[in-house]
Amino acid sequence: MPTNTPLATADLHNLVHDLSRVHVALQGRAARSVDLALVVRNWLFGWSLVHHQKAVKDRASTYGKAVLEQVSLQMSQQGIKGVSPTSLRQYRNFYLAFEKIQQTLSAESPPGEQIDTLWRQFSLGWSHYVVLLTIDDPDARAFYELEARQNSWGVRELKRQLAASLFERLALGRNKADIKQLGKDGQIISQPKDIIKNPYVLEFLDLPEPHSYSEHELETAIINRIETFLLELGKGFLFEARQKRFTFDDDHFYVDLVFYNRLLKCYVLIDLKRDKLTHQDLGQMQMYVNYFDRHVKTPDESPTIGIVLCHRKNDALVELTLPDNANIYAAKYQLYLPSKDELRAQIQASLDLQDNS
Repeated sequence: MPTNTPLATADLHNLVHDLSRVHVALQGRAARSVDLALVVRNWLFGWSLVHHQKAVKDRASTYGKAVLEQVSLQMSQQGIKGVSPTSLRQYRNFYLAFEKIQQTLSAESPPGEQIDTLWRQFSLGWSHYVVLLTIDDPDARAFYELEARQNSWGVRELKRQLAASLFERLALGRNKADIKQLGKDGQIISQPKDIIKNPYVLEFLDLPEPHSYSEHELETAIINRIETFLLELGKGFLFEARQKRFTFDDDHFYVDLVFYNRLLKCYVLIDLKRDKLTHQDLGQMQMYVNYFDRHVKTPDESPTIGIVLCHRKNDALVELTLPDNANIYAAKYQLYLPSKDELRAQIQASLDLQDNS
């Protein structure tokens, strides 16, 4: 007669591991499906509320708070959750902010009968859209939606990028058409200057202000939060080394941080300066870049990019020190979140200057 032989410990472990992996994958997919269903439901709720209001526009003066309260009460009595008057107003705003999605639907039947088509139009969770609804500028809202989808941002990272004014920082120095393009296509990385931000926002390092920290402490704080720092750097960055040493004429030199950008297919060197940028800092970075170009990069890779990250910089000094074709950039960093109003004012001033030039 056959006997029940216990599985070997390793075999049992592998079996449990495989079963657990399947469970976690399908559990995640189920949760994702529930979240997407909530997004579609809320958009359809908004569609219904808006179109009902249009249908009774002759009584629009009485439409509003009282109607939403009645709808909320009756739906709640049916056991439907998330239908408070405040939530219903939010769903209406959600539809109005993403009304363009209706263009993908057939005009022959109402949206409620086209759920499969609607399902394919949304790619983020409801919590993401709640954050996006706080953005008034349609171009900025479209940009953050696209970046969150392409980069798999969680809600926390979306909030962080919004608080750090990523859209406004990327929009600085661009013309009106390029700013529109940001909303349409997101951040496109096709040339070295596309990866540069001014300023870089490093509030997550929790370093004190004013400057009571050393360059070593700044570097260590970045390494300790390298995942968040990579997100701040942007798309395509991979971390390679800290204090990368190379030797030239028996002298040792150390690059603070070495990254690789897989989109540009090149090395990106970062040198950290705690305070004011000097022409010597730029000259040192030029040597680092030259060394990597001549002795490290392969023929099929693009030229090395150098970034001197400093607390204060003088644009005139940079322009005077570096040749026009230099692949070296000086960028500011700050340890606090930027003011959106100040950045928007700078963007408008830049656009006005372009219009008058």
